[in-house]
Amino acid sequence: MSILLLTSVSTEEETMWLKQLRSALPEEDIRLLADLDDITDVDIAIVANPPQEVLRTLPKLKLIQSLWAGVDALLGDPTLPENVPLVRLIDPTLSASMAEATATHVLALHRDLPRYAQQQQRQEWQQHELLRSSDRTVGILGLGEMGIASAQQLRALGFNVRGWSRSLKEVDGVECFAGQGGLETFLKGLDMLVNLLPLTFETKGILSENLFSQLPKRTGLINFGRGGHQIEGDVITALDDGQLSHAVLDVFSQEPLSADNPLWRHPKITLLPHVAAPTNPGTAVEIVAGNIRKYRKTGQLPKQVERSVGY
Repeated sequence: MSILLLTSVSTEEETMWLKQLRSALPEEDIRLLADLDDITDVDIAIVANPPQEVLRTLPKLKLIQSLWAGVDALLGDPTLPENVPLVRLIDPTLSASMAEATATHVLALHRDLPRYAQQQQRQEWQQHELLRSSDRTVGILGLGEMGIASAQQLRALGFNVRGWSRSLKEVDGVECFAGQGGLETFLKGLDMLVNLLPLTFETKGILSENLFSQLPKRTGLINFGRGGHQIEGDVITALDDGQLSHAVLDVFSQEPLSADNPLWRHPKITLLPHVAAPTNPGTAVEIVAGNIRKYRKTGQLPKQVERSVGY
C-alpha cells in the first residue's frame, strides 16, 4: 500500500515535506497525487490544507494524518470522508513555541511596550508606573495542550492566571472555569485575555462586542487562535472606545490581509503574519512517522479528532 502526501502548500514546501517524510519512513511508498498509478493503492493520507474532493475518491483510505495542529479547515470540507479516522498533529514543540509567543506578548503589554513605541515616534520622554506581574491577571481561552503550556509559562513569570474551556480542567496554580455558565465570571477582573481556542461552531466569532463588553475597561487582547474567532470590526470598535487597550493579532479571516484592511494601520494593533507557533517540520515528521509505524505494527491509532466537537 502507498501513502499519499496531499497538500495545497507551495511546490517548494511540498517538496520539503515529501523529502523529510521519505527520509523518516524509508520503508513506506510515499507519493504525491500526480505520481499515483492507482488510487486503490492508498490507505493513508498525510495532509496539509488538502484540496477538496480528493480524499473521498480513495476507496481504501484507512487513516488521515494532518501535519497541522488545527483541523478546522479539514472539518469544514463537506467532501471529507465521514468514517475515516482523522488525527491531528500533537507536538510538544508546538506547545512550547506557543507558550513562548504568549509569554512574549503578555510581557510586552505588561511592560507597556506599545505605549513606549508610540512615544518614540513622537520623540516623547515619559515614564509610566510599572506594576508587578503578580498585580496582573491573565485569562486564557482554551486549555488544550497549548493553553496549558502557556498558562504554566505565565505562572512561572508570576502572573495570576485563569483558564476557560468547554469542559472543566484542573491545572496547578490556574483558576479554571468552564462552559457558558463560567465565562462571565472568568472574564471579570482580567488585565489581558489570550485566545488559544480551537475553531468550532461554538467558538466562531467569540471575540466580539458581546464578550468585550464583559471585560474590564482597557483589557489587552491577544488572539493566537484562529481568524474565525474574532469579529474584526468589533475589535476595532473596542479599541477605539477604549474597552480594549491594545490587540495583538496573529490570525485573520482572510490571510494574507488585503492592502486596504484597516487592521494594518491601527495604532493600537500589533499585527503578526500567523507566526505565533509555526509547525516545526523536523519534530512534526518524527511524530507523524511514529504514528504511522505504530499503526502499521499494531493497528492502533493515536488520539483521533472528535468531529462532533471539532478537535
